[in-house]
Amino acid sequence: MNPPTHTINRYPADLPATPLVPIQLSGEEPVIWCKLEFLNPSGSTKDRIARYILGNAFRCGLVKPGGAVIEASSGSTSIAMALVCAQLGLKFTAVLPEGVSNERVLMIRAYGGTVHFAPGDAGILGCIAESQVLARESGAFLPRQFSNPENAEAHEFGTAREIMEQIPGRVADAVVSGVGTGGTLVGLMRGCGAGGRAPRAFLARPVDLTRSREQECCSFSCRIPGVLECVSALFRESEHPDVAAIEVPDGEALETTRELIRLGFPAGPSSGLNYRAAMLAARRVRPAQIVTVLPDRMERYFSSELFQPFAGAGAR
Repeated sequence: MNPPTHTINRYPADLPATPLVPIQLSGEEPVIWCKLEFLNPSGSTKDRIARYILGNAFRCGLVKPGGAVIEASSGSTSIAMALVCAQLGLKFTAVLPEGVSNERVLMIRAYGGTVHFAPGDAGILGCIAESQVLARESGAFLPRQFSNPENAEAHEFGTAREIMEQIPGRVADAVVSGVGTGGTLVGLMRGCGAGGRAPRAFLARPVDLTRSREQECCSFSCRIPGVLECVSALFRESEHPDVAAIEVPDGEALETTRELIRLGFPAGPSSGLNYRAAMLAARRVRPAQIVTVLPDRMERYFSSELFQPFAGAGAR
């Protein structure tokens, strides 16, 4: 029996809109408008760039049914790419740094993807280099999430457009996001300002005083996975002088994530970073509607530091 034919039409061109909800941790804290991106099919906002980039490549013939895709990622993008490749009948290889959580590896393999590990001490830069070598050797398509402008376009025409349709008055006074590839922040800045009123933009940056600046942004072992702004060609602080950086101790980001989970929002560590930075941004922009993104789900972090306080509690 011949295998089923896979085409781009096997799934909708656009993802269903994720909710935008107001969240307030306590009566004394500001209300933050949060885009619940963890409700995307693979559990993260990276579904948007995976579908957008691979969909365009598929339509343009850059990758064909049965073809191969290779991407360097700390986890969420690879999971999303694995899901979309499964839908399109493509072979997928994720290049991950050694030491990433096992949950992410299992999700990629469950979607039929292959995992190639790069040395952990080489960080994401080592993963990018290895992905380029593997792609040259095999002829595979490289999405290049850290430099591909389609990354930001996916958020400009997807995430931001939805936000402006959902937020009261169609006004976002400020947008807040951590920077991994930079696509989310750039896309929100463009898309939420498309109506002529540009929002103030804030970069959420985790701070670990026990590590150097280079270690914080380039190493896979950052306590807030996915925040890797030093490798992004889509967002460079020097090119965006109007974007203010808000530094958040990573311990505070993790505890804020736990507070969100206790309120019923099953989010990962970058969500706590974004939310905490948005709370601080609200002190600078008043009165205001502050928008941020809760990028991914908690399940891929069960074996990480995020869930250590819940370990050993016992089961009943």
